[in-house]
Amino acid sequence: MDKNMSQQQINIELGEKEAEGIYSNLAIINHTPSEFVIDFVRFFPGVPKARVHARIVMTPQHAKSLVHALEENVQRYESTFGEIKLFGDDSRSKEFGFKPMMESKIKGEA
Repeated sequence: MDKNMSQQQINIELGEKEAEGIYSNLAIINHTPSEFVIDFVRFFPGVPKARVHARIVMTPQHAKSLVHALEENVQRYESTFGEIKLFGDDSRSKEFGFKPMMESKIKGEA
């Protein structure tokens, strides 16, 4: 990392509404040559309709940085709290939650 960039400090403001957070149990990821689009969805079993609650658009470089930051934080979490079990890792679990999707259909998108 560049020496000047590592010493830069940024004040980040967290608004009251954003501090509440948004629950999501499904992410749909699409990309173009210039951007990644991540839609965070709240899906409930038995409900025929799900809604996108947040959409994040970022450059491919920022998407890759996010992947690395998530990997690092998952490793730290697991070293403190133990391995995170994924749905589908055992025969008793049902398919639900974040997983790679081959094709997605969202109302209003082509």
